[in-house]
Amino acid sequence: MAESFLRPQDAIEIWDVRPGEKIADFGCGAGYFSVPLGQRVGTGGRVYALDIRPESLEATRAKAKLFRVYSVETSQANLENAGGSGLREESVNKIIISNILFQTQHKQGLAQEAYRVLKPGGTIMVIEWSEEKNSGGPPLADRVNREEAEKYFLTAGFVFYKEFSAGSHHYGLIFKK
Repeated sequence: MAESFLRPQDAIEIWDVRPGEKIADFGCGAGYFSVPLGQRVGTGGRVYALDIRPESLEATRAKAKLFRVYSVETSQANLENAGGSGLREESVNKIIISNILFQTQHKQGLAQEAYRVLKPGGTIMVIEWSEEKNSGGPPLADRVNREEAEKYFLTAGFVFYKEFSAGSHHYGLIFKK
């Protein structure tokens, strides 16, 4: 079987992202999801691209500018702290957390901050490295398995909604508030 990574457009389809929605990208990195999400939500929506690293925010801004996506707003944030996102309580429709659990020290704090800012009925998409040995990605010892990830979000108050195929290197989970 050929190795495959989840394409952002596929995730957006699975997740049913709609124009006008407000979405937070927790740990946006270089804008891998932020920019395609910004294209989908359009000018009536907003993507809050949040990361602790200034260089990641700069990369996201550059990518958004390159693709002429004006609905992406970047902000430096420590997502492990209560209120660390800088977003108002119950202010976003969706949150994506992709490939950051393995590098997060306070995983429960991250899940609680997501719960705080998500509107009731909103969904959170979690994409994380699977435990299978493969090329690339973080060391196996640093990875967060699917059951452990699910526990963090259920403990924060989310309800499991569904699992989806996130490519050959990752697992994907969606939770609902």
